[in-house]
Amino acid sequence: MNASEVSILVATICGLGIVAAFIALIAYPAWMSYSRTWERVAASFLSLFVLLSLVLVGALGGAAIAYYWDSIAA
Repeated sequence: MNASEVSILVATICGLGIVAAFIALIAYPAWMSYSRTWERVAASFLSLFVLLSLVLVGALGGAAIAYYWDSIAA
């Protein structure tokens, strides 16, 4: 297994962990907090908004680290 395959494997396992954590800690409790269907759909939509916000913050943080890596490591 070369370095590229290891990176893909690690990214896949981390991605599955993130999806599982999102479902268990955010989506499922939001869904079960309401009894009406439209409230559950709205809670699910807002949960997806939270997920996308977390992904965006993580991507921006990663991009900032990658951009400034030379000045940090030097």
